[in-house]
Amino acid sequence: MAATPDLHSATREDILTALRSEAFAYARSMLFAAAARRNGSAETADLFEATARTKLEEHFAILADLAGIVGDDADNLRAAIEAESFEVEVMYPTFAEHAARAADAAAAETFAEIRRHGIDNLEALREALIDIT
Repeated sequence: MAATPDLHSATREDILTALRSEAFAYARSMLFAAAARRNGSAETADLFEATARTKLEEHFAILADLAGIVGDDADNLRAAIEAESFEVEVMYPTFAEHAARAADAAAAETFAEIRRHGIDNLEALREALIDIT
């Protein structure tokens, strides 16, 4: 991730928090739009999709630029590999373990399944990095 050198560390953390919030709001709005379409509410679906576009194409994009999130292809692949590796090696195994201990079997299996998909993504990212370097 290409950091913008003139940002205070607290400001950078605030930007990253805002990015996570905007990304979640985008995804949630898209899911809401899909549900509204299934329910026959095209106008409501359009509203959720417009909201989602604003979250992604305006808010997220501006904040990502401010934080220097996007670099060249190799840097972007390295950042994606780092994030995917954390999910595969630490986050989802830990979450699956927590859910299993809490007897939340469906959540444990969901975390394990997402981890399996992440392994495939990680391999594809690594191959892409090899291809361009």
